[in-house]
Amino acid sequence: MNDAMYESRIPSLRLLSRGKVRDLYEVDEHRLLMVATDRLSAFDVILPTPIPGKGKLLTAISLFWFDKLAALLPNQLTGDAAESVVLPEERDQVAGRALVVKRLEPLPVEAVVRGYLAGSGWKEYLAHGSVCGVALPAGLQLAQQLPQAIFTPSTKAAVGEHDENIDYARTEHLLGAQRAAEVRDASLALYQTAADWARQHGILIADTKFEFGVDRNGTLHLIDEVLTPDSSRFWPADQYRPGTNPPSFDKQFVRDWLEASGWNKCPPAPQLPQTIALKTAEKYREAAAALLGSVRASALLGNAQVPGD
Repeated sequence: MNDAMYESRIPSLRLLSRGKVRDLYEVDEHRLLMVATDRLSAFDVILPTPIPGKGKLLTAISLFWFDKLAALLPNQLTGDAAESVVLPEERDQVAGRALVVKRLEPLPVEAVVRGYLAGSGWKEYLAHGSVCGVALPAGLQLAQQLPQAIFTPSTKAAVGEHDENIDYARTEHLLGAQRAAEVRDASLALYQTAADWARQHGILIADTKFEFGVDRNGTLHLIDEVLTPDSSRFWPADQYRPGTNPPSFDKQFVRDWLEASGWNKCPPAPQLPQTIALKTAEKYREAAAALLGSVRASALLGNAQVPGD
């Protein structure tokens, strides 16, 4: 646990913000440095216990998907190495866990796509027969695949506040009709391409969250992280059974422990036992291995190993 990075400290660059997971620094007027720490958030609250190696795994997985999905939509990457924009003594903090990205204007919605009925979507379906205002057929089971993937956006809450599911009309109000349609269509195309690929490799992507930004010309870009265990619900295909919650390669393991702990989901969050933190790290590593082939063999992972590898 001593190897985990809870916060980065890069004095040579101006710190712009610390998010739930990422620390954001200014490189120049065109570029930012985004550092993925080992922080973990659950129920929109940052936990005090880091997950060792998590930031490097998230970075490797995001790089994999940015490359695979590049034909569908431009992304935030500049192609510059993170080590090239910091001082030599700061390079250990960015190796394998930081990206140099374009300075874009983020859109004020999180683009959630659901391919299966799970989580808060299942709870809403039981109560109303719909998810985020999207009516669904009667008689669906927990974890059942939906007839087609649905776009169910949410607001982007500040750190410590809760995201709020919104309907499409609200999305149009926030983004404008043309941009809302562009975001919806891009999200569904990205999800379908990724879900088809992952299914062939033994992983079901039950749902995921995309974030988008625009450049000075108004061109839509894929930003932040992409299809990671933090932003997605991954299920092993060989253990999937409709009607039951499949085991997951994501932070659902931590959510389940927190639910059972009696925590009221308001700050401050409780410390995770070391066994829970290390088991969570193992699940992130399993997700990377399943998606990328092998943690050890994949060149993308590089230094993104967690203790025990």
